[in-house]
Amino acid sequence: MKIYFSALFLFLILASQLILAQTDTAANKKVFTFKIDTDIDPAMTRRVKLALEKAEEVNADLIVIDMDTYGGAVNDADEIRTLILNSTTPVYVFINKDAASAGALISIATDSIYMAPGASIGAATVVNGADGAAAPDKYQSYMRSMMRSTAEAKGRDPKIAEAMVDEKIEIEGVSEEGSVITFSVSEAEKYGFCEGQYDSIEDILAAQNLGDAEIIAYEIGLSEQIIAFFLNPAVSGFLILIIIGGLYFELQTPGVGFPILASVVAVFLYFIPYYLNGLAENWEILVFFIGVILLAVELFVIPGFGIFGVLGIIGILTGLVLGMIPNQNFNFDFVPAADLFGALLTVILAAIVSVGLVFWLTPKVNEWGAFKTITLASTQQRSEGYTSSSYAETLNGKTGTVHSRLRPSGRIEIDGDVYDAYSRGEFIDQGEKIIVISTEGTSLKVKKWEA
Repeated sequence: MKIYFSALFLFLILASQLILAQTDTAANKKVFTFKIDTDIDPAMTRRVKLALEKAEEVNADLIVIDMDTYGGAVNDADEIRTLILNSTTPVYVFINKDAASAGALISIATDSIYMAPGASIGAATVVNGADGAAAPDKYQSYMRSMMRSTAEAKGRDPKIAEAMVDEKIEIEGVSEEGSVITFSVSEAEKYGFCEGQYDSIEDILAAQNLGDAEIIAYEIGLSEQIIAFFLNPAVSGFLILIIIGGLYFELQTPGVGFPILASVVAVFLYFIPYYLNGLAENWEILVFFIGVILLAVELFVIPGFGIFGVLGIIGILTGLVLGMIPNQNFNFDFVPAADLFGALLTVILAAIVSVGLVFWLTPKVNEWGAFKTITLASTQQRSEGYTSSSYAETLNGKTGTVHSRLRPSGRIEIDGDVYDAYSRGEFIDQGEKIIVISTEGTSLKVKKWEA
């Protein structure tokens, strides 16, 4: 009898210690959560990468993705699923509503899939960005292979994963030819693509004896918020306005410094956020700078306005547009039509507004006190052969020649004296004849003179 009670007492002690150890272990566990709740694109790829790095930094024991997405870019989905497959920390996904297309691929890459009531997973056919039609078979084949290999890596049926992409695949009792697979919660559980239905991540953790674990939710840092601010199309448009306006004013008034400084700062603020998010590639930024160089060559080296000027403008605008969208070189198959249209509209409108402001401000610049001290209008004297238009009230209607090219501002020569002048917006080459049509302000307004 003593032996019986001793054994029972020892068992109770061991059991209590085991329960306490499990409780302590659960309490010491760290669960890291983050959301995939928008389109799968370069910005989302960056968010996932930063989130996984943060999870590793805090020594998380488990990562749970809160998923609700209709999909997105195939190449970004591939990058995200690779990050998840390479994670040394177990990764679960909680499909809060939808895991369609790229979302399905990412979900299948996780160690465990859980779904909320009414959620769905599947419909992973690749579509193009222009009209939503199915992409060519080479893209479908690529997606099928990713779905198949990912399902195999996680012990799920690779044939079903393929059938989520290809409507031609028929699986007896699961799907019919002519429709891709999209599973409800019960169907996903039945065929091994869901481990259970739960209302929340907390319910999932409780079922895994992790109810007392510390939950760490990923929060976007200040630097990411700043980057997101500069990715706003309105902000991007404003920066484009500064870029183009600054370049123009510096080309018109070399040596002033402020316009080109503002333009350079705007270039960095424009391209860096898009570069960090994987949108602006090195070659696209290079195209922009080549455009600037070609335009400068046209303005300062080659007379007239020809091929270099046109190519320069095209290069600048092309670099600005391509830097905003997730194209692959010159392949726009998976660029949403709305994104492409938005980028074109932003750049073109900003360029038009910038040019309009430039031509409106050019005749007023020399009237501003800040510019009078740095422009040629107040640095040379009449005795040196140079005359400010403030001495030229009687020059209206006079003819002369262009002393330095009007772009549209520059200098003209009348009766041996040199004056600041600007045209009505046209470029007039050195040596061409002009006629003064206005003497208001500190610059003469002129136009080409035709006998």
